[in-house]
Amino acid sequence: MFDLIMKNAALPDGRRNMDIACQGGKIAAVERTITAQAGEIIDANGQLVAPPFVDPHFHMDATLSLGTPRMNISGTLLEGIGLWSELKPIQTIEDIVERALSYCDLAVSMGMGAIRSHVDTCDNDLKGVQALLHVRETVKDYLDLQLVAFPQDGVLRDPTAMDNTIRALDMGVDIVGGIPHFERTMSQGADSVRILCEIAAERGLMVDMHCDESDDPMSRHIETLAYETQRLGLQGRVVGSHLTSMHSMDNYYVSKLIPLMVEAGVNAIPNPLINIMLQGRHDAYPKRRGQTRVRELRDAGITIGFGSDCVMDPWYSLGRADMLDVALMGLHVGQLSSREDMAWCFDAVTKNSARIMGLDGYGLDLGCTANFNLLQASDSLEAIRLRAHRLAVVRKGRVIAKNAPINTEMRLDGRPSLVNPAAYSPNV
Repeated sequence: MFDLIMKNAALPDGRRNMDIACQGGKIAAVERTITAQAGEIIDANGQLVAPPFVDPHFHMDATLSLGTPRMNISGTLLEGIGLWSELKPIQTIEDIVERALSYCDLAVSMGMGAIRSHVDTCDNDLKGVQALLHVRETVKDYLDLQLVAFPQDGVLRDPTAMDNTIRALDMGVDIVGGIPHFERTMSQGADSVRILCEIAAERGLMVDMHCDESDDPMSRHIETLAYETQRLGLQGRVVGSHLTSMHSMDNYYVSKLIPLMVEAGVNAIPNPLINIMLQGRHDAYPKRRGQTRVRELRDAGITIGFGSDCVMDPWYSLGRADMLDVALMGLHVGQLSSREDMAWCFDAVTKNSARIMGLDGYGLDLGCTANFNLLQASDSLEAIRLRAHRLAVVRKGRVIAKNAPINTEMRLDGRPSLVNPAAYSPNV
């Protein structure tokens, strides 16, 4: 007797007509035909069952704050940072908690299972830190939330940021962050990388740095991050997020840089929606795309996860907590158009990001935590193409959200039709 059986599922690895049995919050069996009884049986009708979506880069302390205290008129990164500085003094801990919990509910309904959120430590009251520590505890039963101590205004540039960042880590924030390209000078940026990596090494923590989020090809702090990672023995625990300056770097320099990243075991997190919106703002034509060299990094063996970064905040006025939107944009901007490329983009918002975050029990194998989504798509490529409807969201072997199928395509005669006409059938 199982708690839940998901029958007739397609899996991301290409297997079809698979049954997944859940017991005690774990995956107890993955087989062609499971005849045992269960408290709940769901017929997937050949639709895709995939592990939860994972967002490895987000700013939950700012999310859903769009328009407060004003809009970002220029649409630039720097005006967004300035606007955020105006918002921080007037928002309350309760404001941040309310917005963050609303976002978590939305994210989970969209099949999100884990989020890594940066939280600003350039606030002497650490309101964001207090709020998101509370949110992390509140949502822990249905969403894994990692927090990064992020000195938004520069850990050396802001006079109290260093002390505040250490205080945030002492309070229980998980990961050390930074923003070296926003320090006053290149040398101070390099110093910030060294200091923050040393703090992480001393505490046994991971590092996730906003690195070279710039169109300036001379912004090369990823080189320092790779060096410090290797010097301090942090291989596999370090992420360079954004890395947008790499799209403008000299090819010869990049041919040296990428092997250094591989050698150091540094991971990468591009943020397709935000990178292409904020970068290239000073360009005439041709305009740079803004996204880092995803294909080259991937082909070199670097683990890459796509992040969403922002939803309705000072930097980005759109978004709906949909990692398939992120995958679709990353696919287009990176010209990742082969069948293998597109399947990899699905991995970039699922298992690759889970690997970067170090999530335990993630996946669809026997013994994994019984967390997965039933999507209205036949495979991962179709899921991206359609931004597949979430038919069911399962957490620890329990359905916590479900929806009826929707019409997703038009026939040639103009009448709507389902990709798969079989209805989603709970309790078969």
